[in-house]
Amino acid sequence: MFQALTDYVSGSPWTYLFLVGIAALDVIFPLVPSETSVILAGVIAASGDLALAAVIACAAAGAILGDNVSYWIGRLAGERIVARFFSGERRKRIDWAEKQIDDRGPYLIVVGRFIPGGRTAVTLACGLLEMRWRKFIVFDVAAGIVWASYAALLGYVGGRTFEEDPLKGFIIAFAVALAVT
Repeated sequence: MFQALTDYVSGSPWTYLFLVGIAALDVIFPLVPSETSVILAGVIAASGDLALAAVIACAAAGAILGDNVSYWIGRLAGERIVARFFSGERRKRIDWAEKQIDDRGPYLIVVGRFIPGGRTAVTLACGLLEMRWRKFIVFDVAAGIVWASYAALLGYVGGRTFEEDPLKGFIIAFAVALAVT
């Protein structure tokens, strides 16, 4: 089965577009398996059927695109969300979150990229709490590149280590990623 999947996606330009789309969609719908897809693409790149640099570039581009969509949703709908859900006593939660974004925003953007669901919460909060986009994008680009490199290289190393059994390389790489998360 793994070989059939590998044969289907190997070398196809659609695979790169798929990586952009799945990495972008993961921020809006955290159940989308973007990290798994990037690791798998890294395993396939180890066999030479995909270009590792293109896998990293496409995964990073998708992550950055999705993060920015989430940021702008927070930025454009922020006032309405705060007014509807955080009035009265709940306002303290927004004040606390705003302080965290002011104090640790760049750190939260980078760390949040590695936590499924965390990336959604952080990017939405950055927009909602009106972090300057110029500051956001600098750290978001760094986070996207580091995340894509980590996931793709993890798959690549697993695929190279277990060239005879790439499924084993994928499983071990995925387990390592799960432990890191």
